[in-house]
Parts: sequence; C-alpha cells; structure tokens
Amino acid sequence: MVVESRPWSVVARNLPEHADNAVHTDDGARAAGFRAALVAGTTLHAYLTHSIIEAWGPGWLADGTSMVEFLAPVHDGDRVDCVPVTRPDGSTEIRAEVGSELRARLVAHRGWRSAPAVAAVPDGEVLPSYVEVLEGPRTDYAHRAGDDLSLCAQEGLVHPCVWTALANEVMVRHLVEPPWIHVRSRIIHHGIALVGATVRVDATVVDRFETRRGSCAVVDVRISVDDHPVATVRHEALVSLAVPSG
Repeated sequence: MVVESRPWSVVARNLPEHADNAVHTDDGARAAGFRAALVAGTTLHAYLTHSIIEAWGPGWLADGTSMVEFLAPVHDGDRVDCVPVTRPDGSTEIRAEVGSELRARLVAHRGWRSAPAVAAVPDGEVLPSYVEVLEGPRTDYAHRAGDDLSLCAQEGLVHPCVWTALANEVMVRHLVEPPWIHVRSRIIHHGIALVGATVRVDATVVDRFETRRGSCAVVDVRISVDDHPVATVRHEALVSLAVPSG
C-alpha cells in the first residue's frame, strides 16, 4: 500500500552550535545583506524529511534518494509549512513555505537499486578523511531543531539530516571562509546506520566556480560504516560570500 505524505508545520529555530557561522546570528546575517539570522540548511533538511520518513518509513532510509535545495532565506521564528506534492514520475516534492512563499524544497524517490550502488570516485581534489562516532548532539539534532517525529529515535536510526551535517563539516574543515551558506545537496542512501556507529567520511572537491553571491564549491562526500557505504552526498555551498554593495 502506498502511503501519501502529509503536510506538517513547525516554527523554525536556530541551534546554539550554528553561531560559529555568522549568517546564523542577527548581526552577522545583516552584515551579509540579510534582514535577520538565517536558519541552517541542515535544520531545514530535517524539517523537509519529516513527512517523507513518516510516510515511507525506514525503507527510504535504506535505499531512497533526495535532492534538497535552499532557495530563499528562512529566519528564526518563521512558521514553516512543509507541503507535499506528488510528481508525475512517482517522486514526492516537499515544499517548505513561509507565508505561502517557497523557501526550500526536497524531492525524494524510493528505491534506486536499479542504479549502481556507488558511482566511481570523480576526479578532483581529495580532502583528508576523518572518523566520527554518531552519538550525542549529532544524533538528536533533528529533535532539538523542532522535528517531533520520533521514528528514528525510537528505532535507534541515524536521521538523514546527519549526512548533510557531516558534509557541512567537510566544508568547515577545509573549504569555507566564514560566513558561508549551504546551497543544495543530492543524497543517496545506501543503507541504514544505527546511532553509535563509527563512520568514515571521505570527500573530493569536484567543482569550484564564481557567482554573483560569492565563491561556490561542490564536494562529493562518501560516508561509510565498516567499509560499507551508508550515504553519498553531492554537496554545494557558497564558501565565501560576496560583500554586499552599499
């Protein structure tokens, strides 16, 4: 039986750990040309997956895919309505709207097993790997950010927003010149990870380019447990913001 995703709403909040990036503070955001602190992309990712996980369950965490894009600012205290739309190809788009204006979206697919599990490693600048145990603040992030869906916590599953958080960590360690902004991510789930797992994070810079908003970098991030992939992320961010004129 196909379960349709349901709308869900939340009041957006910034978590204390994001203050290291100035755009997530009022003063830093205004200096970068915004009216107030931006809510972190990882937080919006958590919100956008709520209805998908509720409808599709752990199966999607094992072999689903998604593309998440951040299109316009969401500010601390904004009411975010996550509105599902079924697309002709069978995927589901979750639209994050503030006052009916589209601010971010996630397009999710179930089951990619007809495609290769892991694509070939692209050419590019290979970054140093690192290892992290997924526990504590990392694994209760979605709940602290306001996602009230308890499935992941009840079953001890790593929430998918952790994959974008780890990709952000790659950016912070090697590429960004703060302040910086997460732009979009393409995530492929290769398997379920359990809370407490030790993951290895490998990353390669596959593109760099300039935009009117600043310098962008794109990295391919591979996250594995015991040498078995659990997620791959094509992660794009504005790693250095253009100084606003005037």
